[in-house]
Amino acid sequence: MYRSEDRTAVAAFIRDRRERTRPEDVGLPPGPRRRTPGLRREEVAQIAGVGVTWYTWFEQGRDIGVSAAFLERLCQAFRLTPLERAHLFTLAHDRPPPTRQTASDGIPEAARAVVMALPTPAYLKTARWDVVAWNAAAQDLFPDFEKRDADERNLIWLIFQSPAFRELMLDWETDARRSLSKFRVDHARAKGDPGFQSLVDDLLAHAPDFRDWWASQDVLGIGHGVKFIRHPTLGPIEYDHVAFTVEGCPDLRLIIYIPKGP
Repeated sequence: MYRSEDRTAVAAFIRDRRERTRPEDVGLPPGPRRRTPGLRREEVAQIAGVGVTWYTWFEQGRDIGVSAAFLERLCQAFRLTPLERAHLFTLAHDRPPPTRQTASDGIPEAARAVVMALPTPAYLKTARWDVVAWNAAAQDLFPDFEKRDADERNLIWLIFQSPAFRELMLDWETDARRSLSKFRVDHARAKGDPGFQSLVDDLLAHAPDFRDWWASQDVLGIGHGVKFIRHPTLGPIEYDHVAFTVEGCPDLRLIIYIPKGP
């Protein structure tokens, strides 16, 4: 399974969160007599859909295997934050959890403020590549951001479905293939998320190039590089671009474009 040190750490983390979670937080009556704070083990086992003995072994740090589905149910039961969820999966599986979509109303205000303050094009995108915030310079470079409804304000959708967005890309095929190879990595991490799958299904049905290249299985994980873009008013411009993960929101990324000098 995993190292004894990791089993001890995940057991301590889960026990702590169980003791912090009140019965009323999960829709259970408080009860007249509770000898220990928080939930009882049998209550957590019921919520997680496992036997009490098995859950007790897990909380004791015994050498047993745990599924991602079980860990997700614990995250829901204990109302873990995105950071706590990532910490639990790292302890239990030695890797980050599957990505989740970030709603636009869940963007940290500080991250949004940074985007708006930057003088060069910048935007925030989710792991699904939905653009959820952008500054004036990005709007000037990518007019589609404002013109499109939220469900179409997705970079992969725009690359393959928007003629205006396609016209911005000086070498559309190269950039589109590279973008698709990066998106495939995020799609795999999402582990069948319905939002991801609906986007892919739509593009498979309506975008022939996407359909042909999706079958190639190419992957790419580089978060920086050079973009050649035909600016709507200034003409062709070469940009350095880089992506940063927003701390505390591992599925939210800040993308910055910096014009290259002469």
